Formats: sequence, structure tokens, C-alpha cells
Amino acid sequence: MAKALANEELTLLDRYWRAANYLSVGQIYLMGNPLLREPLKAEHIKPRLLGHWGTTPGLNFIYAHLNRIIRQRAVDLLYVCGPGHGGPGMVANAWLEGSYSEIYPHVSEDEAGMQQLFKQFSFPGGIPSHAAPETPGSINEGGELGYSLAHAFGAVFDHPDLIVPCVIGDGEAETGPLAASWHGSKFLNAARDGAVLPILHLNGYKIANPTLLGRTSDEDLVQLFSGYGYEPLFVSGHEPSDMHQQMAQALDDAFDRIALYQRQARTGQPGDAVPRWPMIILRSPKGWTGPQQVDGKKVEDFWRAHQVPVSACRENEAHRQILETWLRSYQPETLFDQDGRLRAEIRAQAPEGDKRMSASPYANGGRLRRDLKVPDIRRFALQVDQPGAIDGQATAQFGHYLSEIFRLNHDNFRLFGPDETASNRLSAVFDVTDRRWMAPRKPYDEQLSREGRVMEILSEHQCQGWLEGYLLTGRHGLFNCYEAFIHIIDSMFNQHAKWLKVARKLPWRQPISSLNYLLSSHVWRQDHNGYSHQDPGFMDHVANKKADIVRIYLPPDANTLLWVGDHCLRTWDRINVIVAGKQPSPQWLDMESAIAHCEAGMGEWRWASDEGEPDVVMACAGDVPTIETLAAVDLLRGYAPGVRIRVVNVVDLMALQPQAMHPHGKSDDAFDALFTPDKPVIFAFHGYPSLIHRLTYARTNHPNFHVHGFNEEGTTTTPFDMTVLNGLDRYHLAQAAIRHTPSLAADHAEALADLEAKLAHHQTYVREKGEDLPEVNNWRWKGR
Repeated sequence: MAKALANEELTLLDRYWRAANYLSVGQIYLMGNPLLREPLKAEHIKPRLLGHWGTTPGLNFIYAHLNRIIRQRAVDLLYVCGPGHGGPGMVANAWLEGSYSEIYPHVSEDEAGMQQLFKQFSFPGGIPSHAAPETPGSINEGGELGYSLAHAFGAVFDHPDLIVPCVIGDGEAETGPLAASWHGSKFLNAARDGAVLPILHLNGYKIANPTLLGRTSDEDLVQLFSGYGYEPLFVSGHEPSDMHQQMAQALDDAFDRIALYQRQARTGQPGDAVPRWPMIILRSPKGWTGPQQVDGKKVEDFWRAHQVPVSACRENEAHRQILETWLRSYQPETLFDQDGRLRAEIRAQAPEGDKRMSASPYANGGRLRRDLKVPDIRRFALQVDQPGAIDGQATAQFGHYLSEIFRLNHDNFRLFGPDETASNRLSAVFDVTDRRWMAPRKPYDEQLSREGRVMEILSEHQCQGWLEGYLLTGRHGLFNCYEAFIHIIDSMFNQHAKWLKVARKLPWRQPISSLNYLLSSHVWRQDHNGYSHQDPGFMDHVANKKADIVRIYLPPDANTLLWVGDHCLRTWDRINVIVAGKQPSPQWLDMESAIAHCEAGMGEWRWASDEGEPDVVMACAGDVPTIETLAAVDLLRGYAPGVRIRVVNVVDLMALQPQAMHPHGKSDDAFDALFTPDKPVIFAFHGYPSLIHRLTYARTNHPNFHVHGFNEEGTTTTPFDMTVLNGLDRYHLAQAAIRHTPSLAADHAEALADLEAKLAHHQTYVREKGEDLPEVNNWRWKGR
């Protein structure tokens, strides 16, 4: 059988691999003497050794072989590095390809640049040890494991010319999100999407333990991944020349199959709707080519190679000698010339221009980003002639707007959600597109098609990861989810927020579209599902992040949701959280009023307020809190007709913060003009009350803020009873206004008693009848 690599090609490929390994080791250890022109001394070694060697030689091995594929097939590849701790390898390859020095000219392609490359790694003022935003070619940091394969699939949706080799570490393969990610292949349409080539890198060990798949037999792995729908190709061994031949053959086979499946799908030839896509299972030693033993203990092919195999090189001369022997084993004098430049014949192994994986525009998605085509929101407005006179469903109305987004952007927008598009009342999108479904369909199935652009899988991790990959490679999208269960991706949100924070400071990283969440089926209308579905705390989590990254919106009705949703979809380099109800509810603002209100972020609703200086401010944020606030205003006007009330509604939650703390924050003067410097503020809030206190603690009138929100009281009950249980209902709000307004408290004991009686009557009625009071269900805003 003919070998995949001729002798000369094998030699050059191996030299490239050795160069990447040499640079990777140098980054972990050295701050001087980068080309070993003299024996290693203590001062050449970094005082603190940080980094991860164990996975890196395997990553470099894969990278070198993928370069060969690019050169021979002229394909566009995006390297997704799941073992993000292998950052030194990703950085090394970017430097070898020349793109690193193009982006960072101070890290030049010579000896001085090599020394800077080494010193900056995991060093104060330098770069992280992960494949971070600073790393050219990266879209997956990998500091937190589990998301690489979801990112890879998200990247290839609507990118038919892109193939993503995704390296998955065997430690990462043990995580829940990664385990579900294998199903991504069932959502790929080979006619309009690219392809993902999973490369499961089994080096056998995590930080201090064997890995589950590393100790699994090849036979069981075949059964496992065949069950997932893949055709595994094995590359296994230790001896480099044999491993190079195996890897070259496996990649040739894999890319041949990918090309076949895509050709069949794109030319109408017979083929499976869900092909058995290839994957590679690479078994190589952990810490491959590194020291086999240190101090008589096994290192290579064991967990001790995971981080820094030789740890006392600055203090221990014997360790320093092991390091020098290790570095010299790569024969740097045969890899770099006298000036420290990579020798020309080795450099020729890398692709050129944008074909270099470290220079791929797909890894810098803002280079590919096209503006989203958006319709005029006025086309979808509800006609509101009088505040509160009609009912409407905010998310249903927004669904009509999204359907037009789909119509205008056939390859530049997708909607992601865990089986909740219809539940969240966005069904209008199905007038234009379907759910993506590549598997067989039944005659009675509805809204499923191979061309569908609504991506539903019952895994919030996959929805988040797919959307992140889609955005990071230049497109637009929206994630809709039940409010309580968005918490499942809290940590993924963290990682993306951190990525955006860093990326925004890198001038070479072009802006990407914002990550937009629409959270519906929210806490106040999960009465039927009960306590397990009742949690508004994602907003608290989001508010912890850097002010320039996050936005939180609480539109009170359909027209405000249309403005907020349209605004968020137009933004970039942000994370926007929109919380909006799906149930029929009163509509307050006509479209022009909604636009003005949302642009201000918050404001007085003059049509609900009294003239002049108020005695009490009734504030609200969220659709249900808005209803209960206005109902409380109605009650107050009956019980205390002389009281002057100001109603303030907050759409943009971060506008509550001072200007110095958030770009959307109001000045102290503007805040005081709205909330007054000294009057009681009864604030009805969608979420946990503490968040309002956090956002307003520096304001003049903060001591007079009395916030009512979710207090962790929930059960299966009625919608209004949910508000009563948490003190957010109209009776409690009216009581609070009376108690905290000095001019009212002394003279309205009878009113307080009557309100208390109404609360008691409600409790009895709900538990006997199983429904809310007629006076609650039939309430309509009466106006001033």
C-alpha cells in the first residue's frame, strides 16, 4: 500500500512540528537565550513557570497536518482548539505562519521576536496561557471546557465553504455540554452549511487522573461514535514517522468523504440526508516528545506531563539540564537560521494569506459581518389609542417582526432555542421558515425541514454554543428561552462576556454582532409549572459584568418590545438581555410614544401621573410589575384622592446606574428630577429586589427606595397569587405607598385595614375557587 507522505514531505512536516514544539516549550520556560546559543542559566528561566505542556504536542501535530490539507486542497479551515490550555501551541503556530508578527509587530520573526514571544507567555503584562482572544485564529478560549464542538457547529451554519477541524480533549469529552454536542451533525445541511471534523485527542490523562475515553477500548469507541452517527478513523501510536503517515492518511480519507457528501448534496446526487460524517480519534502520549522521567518518576504518557513537567529549573541544576536536553532534542539549529528566522523550506509548509488558520477571517468574524437587514418596526405595531384599553401579546407581535427578519436575511440570521419557539409565542416565524430537521420525517410532522433556520434542541448549552459560534464567525442571531432555565448557561455567558471585554481592546479584532437573549415564560407567569420554573436571577448574574458589555431591558408591552428587539439586533460587541411576557396583557404605549420612552431608557408616564411635585413615586420595571403598579395607583386614588402620584417606568434597567458606572446611566440631576431627592419611591420590580438597591445605592434618594419583587416565594398557583405571595401585588404596593408617605400614613388606617382584608379575601378565594378574583381579572386602567 502506498504511503500518504513521500519521504521529503514527511521530513519537512516533522521539522515544522518540531519547530512548533520548540516554541511551545520555550514559551512555558524561557525569558532569555531563546535559541540556546549558550548553556541554560538560572536567569534564562522564568521565575514562575505557568502553562500546560501535556496536550500541546498533539495540538501542534494536528496543526501541521491540517496545513498540508490546506495547501493541497485550497480549503478554508478554522482550527477550534478545545484543550484551550494548549495555548502555547496555538501561539507558536501563529508565529510560524507569520500572522502573529503581522498583528503584533513587536514580536518580530527573528531572535528578538522569539525572545519576546517566550517572555510574554503567562507573564505579567503579557498574554494568557489559553487560546484567548489575543490569539490569532481562535474563537474558543477553552479555559472552561465543554464548548468547542458546539462552537464548531455554530461556525459552519450558513458557511458552505468552511470546514472546522475541532480538537476535543479527552478531559473535555467528559463534560455534559460536550457530550450533547455530538448531535450537532444531525443539524448540518451539507448543501448550505460547511462541515465539522471532530478530532478526539486521547492522551489518556486529566490533571491527576486517567480519562474515561482514554481508557475505553477502540471497539467500544467505535460503537459509541457510530451510535452518534460518525465514522471513526483511528490514529494511534508513539513513533513520529509512523504517526505522520497514519494522520496524513486519516485526514485524506476524512476530507475525501466530506467533499463527497457536499458534492452529493449540492448537485442533487443520491446520498443520505444525515451522512455518517468522519471523525478522527487520535491516541498519542500526553506530553509527547517531552521528558520521559523526572526525579525517577514517570512523566511522558502520564498525568505529570499535564502542566509543567520539569518544575524547578531555576533553582535545580539537574532539572535545568533536563530542560536543556529536552529543548535541544528538537534541533533548533536546523529549524531557525542565524537570525532566528524560520528556515524557508519549513515556512513553505504553511499556507499563505487568509488561508493560514491563524489569519482566517472566519476567526475574526467582524471581517465577514454584514449588516442585518431590518424592517420598519412601525409595520408591526399594535394600535394603542388609549393606555390600557386593549390587550396584546408582546412576544407574538415580536414574532411577526422576526418573520420579516428571516425573509430579509436568508443566510445571515438564525433563531436558537430549546424547543420553546412556539411556547414563547414566536410562531409567526414559521410562516417564513421551519425548524431545521435533517432526520427522517413523518407525514404528520409540522414545521420541520432541511432548510429550516430555527434551531431547536433541548439543550441550552447547545443553543448558546451554536449561537456563539454563529456570531463569532460573522452572523446575527437570537436565543429565546424560558427565564428560569437560562441559568443553565450562566458560565457560558461568563466566558462570552469575558471574550468580548478583551476582544474590544484589540484593534485587529473587528466587532461582532451582539449576543441577544429573549427571556419569556417568565417568573410571574410560571404559575402553572410551579416553583421549579420561577427564578428571575439571570439579570443579577448579568449585571455583575462590565458595564460596557451588558444591557438589560424590561419592555412593558408589545410596542416597547418591538423597539428593544430591533435595537438589540442592530448592536455589536454587546450582550443584550430582554425579558418580556408572552401572555395577553394591557398595552400601554402607541408606537411613537414607545420609541420615545425606550430611547430615554426610563421616564415618567404623564398620562398616569398627577401634575406638580409628587407625594409618592410609583416606579416599575417589567410587564407584570407595570400592571400591578398602575392597579395600585387606581386603588390609591380611591383611598386617598388628594395624594399626588408620579408613575415612572423603567425599560433599560442599567439606566438606573450613575453615568460614571454605565454608559446608559442617567446623571444625578436627571435621576433626581424623575425620582425626586426626598420622596418615597415604591418600586415594583420584575426580579430580586436587591438588584435595584445595587443599581441605585449611590443615588441621593436611595434610602427612600422601597423595592418589591420576587422574594423566592413560589408554587403552583394563579398568576395574581404569585404576585401576592411575593408582595408585588397592587394591594401590597398601595399599602406600601400609604405607609411610607408621611402625609398619608397617619390618616389612612382604615384604608390599610381594608387592603389587608382584600388580601385575606384573595387568599380564601384562590384556594377555594382555583382562580383569581374577578376584580383582578376584570381590572382595566381607568386613567386619571
